[in-house]
Amino acid sequence: MSKKYILAFVVIVAVALSVSIWVSSRPTTFDLPKSNSTTLHTDPDWTFPPESGPAISLPDFRPVVAEVMPSVVSITTEIAVSDFFGRQYAEYVRGSGILIDDEGYIVTNNHVVEDAQSIYLELVGGRTFSADIVGTDSLSDLAVIKIDATDLPYAYWGDSSALSLGEWVLAVGNALGEGIIATQGIVSRLNVSVNVDGNTLYGLIQTTAAINPGNSGGPLVNMAGEVIGITSVKIIASEVEGMGFAISSDEAKPIIEDLIHHGHVTYPWLGVGSRTVTPSLAAASDLSVDEGALIEEVFVDDPADVAGLREGDIIIRFDDKEISNVADLVQAIRASEVGEEVEIVFVRGEETKTTSAQLVERPSS
Repeated sequence: MSKKYILAFVVIVAVALSVSIWVSSRPTTFDLPKSNSTTLHTDPDWTFPPESGPAISLPDFRPVVAEVMPSVVSITTEIAVSDFFGRQYAEYVRGSGILIDDEGYIVTNNHVVEDAQSIYLELVGGRTFSADIVGTDSLSDLAVIKIDATDLPYAYWGDSSALSLGEWVLAVGNALGEGIIATQGIVSRLNVSVNVDGNTLYGLIQTTAAINPGNSGGPLVNMAGEVIGITSVKIIASEVEGMGFAISSDEAKPIIEDLIHHGHVTYPWLGVGSRTVTPSLAAASDLSVDEGALIEEVFVDDPADVAGLREGDIIIRFDDKEISNVADLVQAIRASEVGEEVEIVFVRGEETKTTSAQLVERPSS
């Protein structure tokens, strides 16, 4: 036999053996486990367990809407704007407001009425009024206006500190200028800070209740029909849904009182510029603490300067309040009084120090 045929014979034998081994290694039908589930696990007498879970009732928003809606007003403001050639024309801004007493005081947002030449509003029943500005505050985005009327339906002020995450709330307002409507949602976050056009709003309530143009200045209410927030802003982006914010009733209350009493808000002033200390900032800047308010600027002759605070100091306590971030510091200062002397604990390098500062009135600029 030639070498050529011998080689072909060896290849054929090798292939035949490999096929034989592969075939013989496959499990035959009698190697597979047989299922006997039909005989072991069936039960002709089985039924669903009795329904004994907790009884959960869905909220009924109808009485809340009936209670709150008469006190919500639609606001239209007229402002003068100029075109490219300097020609003036009227532009109209629509928003909402909430009656807070029976004598015509109405709370709304500052951005709804600022620069207004005239303000008109309509009650749910159809009555219309012109309104005058009592006072505005751009820092909090709150304003108070007044109409000449009495015996008006007003909303009850609530306690936003009693809110819980997941609690049902309603946003009521003049959405899209189409009249007063209500949207429901839950409380998503509390004590939120949001920067709006360079101004930071503090102590906000985040909610999933739909907030649309025209809702600004309307109330956010709890299931008791109490105002626990003033709707102010929402985040608008193609990938964002259900992120609306309201100024909490606890933040708004003293500001509203100041506006009604004095026509403006007086804020205490420490005289520092600061940023929040985070673990990443602490690591990058070799800071000895990973939270607090890092002083980046001290204004000359203001309370912080007089108290001996310097750039690079980290405020960790303001009177009896722990300071974890800039929002904590701002809210602690605003909760104080002009002329009040406060104790400040701060970190300088590795050392913790204490000083005191007498707060002054915030400069108008």
